[in-house]
Amino acid sequence: MSIKVLRPGLLSSIQDLGRYGYQKHGVIVSGAMDAFSLRIGNLLVGNMENQAGLEITLVGPQLLIKDDLLIAITGGNLTPMIDGVDVPMWRPVYVKGGSVLSFGPCQSGCRAYLTVGGGYELPSIMNSDSTYLRAGIGGFCGRALQKDDQLAVGTPGRNTSKRMSLLASKAIKQSFVAPNWYAGLYGHSDAATPATVRITRGIQYDWFTAESLLQFTSQPFQVTPQSDRMGYRLKGEALKLRQPSEMISEAVALGTIQVPPDGNPIILMADRQTVGGYPKVAQVISVDVPRIAQVKPGGKIQFIEIEHREAEALYFAREKFIAEVKKGLNLKFFS
Repeated sequence: MSIKVLRPGLLSSIQDLGRYGYQKHGVIVSGAMDAFSLRIGNLLVGNMENQAGLEITLVGPQLLIKDDLLIAITGGNLTPMIDGVDVPMWRPVYVKGGSVLSFGPCQSGCRAYLTVGGGYELPSIMNSDSTYLRAGIGGFCGRALQKDDQLAVGTPGRNTSKRMSLLASKAIKQSFVAPNWYAGLYGHSDAATPATVRITRGIQYDWFTAESLLQFTSQPFQVTPQSDRMGYRLKGEALKLRQPSEMISEAVALGTIQVPPDGNPIILMADRQTVGGYPKVAQVISVDVPRIAQVKPGGKIQFIEIEHREAEALYFAREKFIAEVKKGLNLKFFS
């Protein structure tokens, strides 16, 4: 089974949940920018949560589905269509072989995820299928998709096969069929409304002036066009240090907010470096990293400070929600 790339889109790359255990050697984690959407997408098609999916950015590809497949499209709404008919998101979709999946205008968010039952068959690099674009390793040939690429799809497991058979029985003349329910999220805030992002204080929080710290959570920051998978560069009222300071580079994490000398914060994302030498004013809570990943260049972000205990509670609530989705899907198809 396979999928042929008829048109690659702006940036379509294979990503899983990341390449862990190699940062000490200078190898970045990489992985999906919106891990929540990838995890839900995999559960919808009967995969393990950490299997690789296709991350699609802003302008989607055109793909020939060569064989009958079970797919799910999650994340931002890039107007997915099969043979010109709108495809519902956040649910399993049975697609007949020979159908063409394409994408239209970006309606909300900026990254969509295409997961397939059985997963993509790829050579694992350092225990991960994620594409490390700058190094040219992992994923599909270490790069973004190109025209005429052929993505091999693995053999569907029991969960996938059961879902495919139930949905296939309802497909008569149409190219695809999907249930009338969905799981996960549906839609993202529009570009005119700042995305609310919760943070905790960073290690060098007290290095900044009281005025800058007040500005940090009282004004929205704009995401600049220079933002990418490595980091979101923000523009707003410049943050200032109490006094000039130098620091030794130290470890950084997903969602770390660094402030370079120009005073404009940078949120470190999936392709972040392993260490950083700029003061860290704050840390985005893990639950809200996917929210940042769905903000387009030109969009705005509003930071809200919370306590570590609340951030931890939000994390456990998200994991509970994902566990309930998994349980609910099993009841839908196996009860």
